[in-house]
Amino acid sequence: MKKISYFSTSSLLSDRTQFPSFFRTVPSDAFQSQGLAEMVNHFGWTWVGLVASDTDYGQEGIKVIKQEIARSGACVAFTEYITSVLSYKNIRDIAKVIKISTAKVVVAFSTDIYLIPLFEEMMAQKVTGKIFVASEAWSVSNVLSVDKYSPLLSGTLGFAYHSSKIPGFQEYLNSINPYQTPGSKWSKIFWEEAFECTFLPQNNFSDTVNEMSICRGDEDLMSIHNLYNDVSSLRTSYNVYTAVYVIAKALDDLRYCKYLDGSLPGGKCTGLWRFKPCQLLHYFRKVRVTLRNKREVFFDENGNPPATYDVVNWQRRPDGSMTQVKVGSYDTVASSGDIFTINSSSLWWEHGAQEVPISTCSESCPTGFRKAARRGKPICCFECVSCPQGEISNQTDSIDCFKCPWDMWPNAQKDRCLEKPIEFLSYDEPLGIILVAISVSSSSIPISIFKLFIHYKSTPIVRANNYTLSCILLVSLSLCFLCSLVFIGYPQPEKCLLRQAAFGMVFTICVSCVLAKTIMVVFAFMATRPGSSLKRWTTPQVSYMIILFCSLLQFLLCVSWIVAAPPFQQNNTETQPGIIVVECNENSRTAFWSMLGFLGLLASISFIVAFLARRLPDSFNEAKFITFSMLAFLTVWVSYIPASLSSQGKYTVAMEIFAILSSSWALVTCMFLPKCFIIVFRPNKNSKENLLGTKKETSIETKQ
Repeated sequence: MKKISYFSTSSLLSDRTQFPSFFRTVPSDAFQSQGLAEMVNHFGWTWVGLVASDTDYGQEGIKVIKQEIARSGACVAFTEYITSVLSYKNIRDIAKVIKISTAKVVVAFSTDIYLIPLFEEMMAQKVTGKIFVASEAWSVSNVLSVDKYSPLLSGTLGFAYHSSKIPGFQEYLNSINPYQTPGSKWSKIFWEEAFECTFLPQNNFSDTVNEMSICRGDEDLMSIHNLYNDVSSLRTSYNVYTAVYVIAKALDDLRYCKYLDGSLPGGKCTGLWRFKPCQLLHYFRKVRVTLRNKREVFFDENGNPPATYDVVNWQRRPDGSMTQVKVGSYDTVASSGDIFTINSSSLWWEHGAQEVPISTCSESCPTGFRKAARRGKPICCFECVSCPQGEISNQTDSIDCFKCPWDMWPNAQKDRCLEKPIEFLSYDEPLGIILVAISVSSSSIPISIFKLFIHYKSTPIVRANNYTLSCILLVSLSLCFLCSLVFIGYPQPEKCLLRQAAFGMVFTICVSCVLAKTIMVVFAFMATRPGSSLKRWTTPQVSYMIILFCSLLQFLLCVSWIVAAPPFQQNNTETQPGIIVVECNENSRTAFWSMLGFLGLLASISFIVAFLARRLPDSFNEAKFITFSMLAFLTVWVSYIPASLSSQGKYTVAMEIFAILSSSWALVTCMFLPKCFIIVFRPNKNSKENLLGTKKETSIETKQ
């Protein structure tokens, strides 16, 4: 049997193995389910409830909607089936589930007869604030469009069969005559209802009947407007019209033997009066009809026409009743390419509001946050977690945060990456200015002392303390103060390569001079003993050899460091997040600490030797000054080790500069300030007698 249905929508009928000759002019429920899911997604509803009748219609429709909703990233809050039209045992439970659910949108895939008891129970439980999405089975239901349900159903959205005007149909309806129309009995009943009159039996007149209430049969139907002649929104009737039109077109194609190809059963056309059913089936499959409204109708491989629905919105009239207003369409063959279109400005939601209601399980995550799933909950139920340090999210409901580029850092809101500030010990900042001022002014002190020594070089106190070594030490001390300047300013690659080597070499010369002084004090005292062979080691050349040897060792160490693992400039983003610390990477910490350790070794030897020689006769009392100077020197650099390890960024450099200045000042203070004080303020003590002492018996000159 071949069948073209105008009302059967079940997706099961698309199975060609079971229904090979079934066609229809209404879309399959599968298209409707996809369209309803797309409408849910269009309004951003990610948390919806599903209610359906426990029938093939409801079960198949909800099954597809579930799949499509999950595919779009939304979630189903609950799924409930209305079990029986007669008992409705679970109606109360379904109403309670809808009431307590946080889902504001409920998709109801059912006929109106199933939904009436549910809506009655919802009103009894005073359920409010829900928006219903209706399937075509009840989207234009007159039973539900009454005042009673308007508080609950106002704002409902749904799919309805596509409506259109049938040419000439209204004229035909208005031309009906109760005496000349088949089924005149029903026509007369309609006539009496429409014109509020009564047909009397022939030859039967009653005086009790007002002549004005007698139906004449020639009343004008065009003068009244009711559901009978309102053809503005024909839906089922239009599908009937389309089905008849399609059958007529298929018969016409058969009559003129169109589509003669290898697929025609029997291999040839037999004409309109002697065709076989399988031949007509062939023409049903091939038929293409263009209706008056320019809509083209044809069947796909499953016997389904192009899916076209009207989107209707339930809006409350001023009198409290409801009407279904077309606000959009769902057309799978739309010429514009937009399958789903809707006029948002014409939408009215609950209580006449125009703002789209929100139906989500969780509040939207703002920028700067990411979504984190709740354990045991659907993906639509989540928590908003702030992006971790160094990461941002610049979209709402971001699934993940992403890191800023290495040279950028998040702003306070963590929704934008900003350029990281660059940090280094600059000449322009207060700390840099103070250190530069101290370094430059301090370097002038050794030079001033050097000039003072030149001026008083013939005095006993200058001559007794090895004038040449003192001059070398003063010059090197001045350079020690000035070498701190290479640690200030932008760390250029050249600076990074040479600054530690320059610091090491200058301080090595300085400390080796102190070591030479210490050794020469000991040699000078021991050489005074009778028969001592150390007299030949008290010459200035020995001092120079000590300085040269120590400096050469440090030079070789620095050269090896620069060649094997040269220091380089680096942008440090790890030490202080959010800041690019431009610094010099020493490359080899071993080489750095070896260089510093060599200085410590020289200072330690000087300290030990000077400490052992501190009780020598007063004429050789410089050992005491060397002891204090080396003790202060070592204390400064031992303290520098934990201080540098605990500081960060530019303050690490500042700590090293502070150590350089402090240790240099320790040498200047302990080695030279007492002598300068005597030269300038106690010139009477700057004599050979005072230097050698007043007790003749202990005088070395007397012994000689």
